[in-house]
Amino acid sequence: MNKTFDRYASLVSLIIAAAFMIESRNISSSAYGSNVGPNIFPFGLGLIFALLSLRLFYETFKDSKRDGETREKLDWKRFLIIFAAAALYAFFLEEIGYIVGTFAFLLIGFQTMQKGKWLSSILISALFSYGVYFVFVQVLQGTLPGWPVWFGM
Repeated sequence: MNKTFDRYASLVSLIIAAAFMIESRNISSSAYGSNVGPNIFPFGLGLIFALLSLRLFYETFKDSKRDGETREKLDWKRFLIIFAAAALYAFFLEEIGYIVGTFAFLLIGFQTMQKGKWLSSILISALFSYGVYFVFVQVLQGTLPGWPVWFGM
């Protein structure tokens, strides 16, 4: 952990989060067939991003005992696997649907970060992807691509 880098990164992240939240207000507040407008999700993500960047900024001042920092080796393989999975997830979301796409993305992410524990990875991925879909579509009455087009559902 490089405190100087983290401090500047948290400030840049806070500025990006604020811009994200401000610009999300320019998106229309309602969508056809949905009670949840398209501006809610980006605003919420911006808010979470802002809170996390404030937390990171706070953490850079909290632990001053670790002044002799060692340089950690970057794990490019894991980064590239998760980055490629995220890009494919975004590209194929309409074709494969939210539930299947999110399940696959989370499973790849969990197995990339910690190999093994297949049963818990599958259960968490399945429950999370269906749970978020259920809450957004059934409870909030929003719209998401549920199942792949070739399922016929």
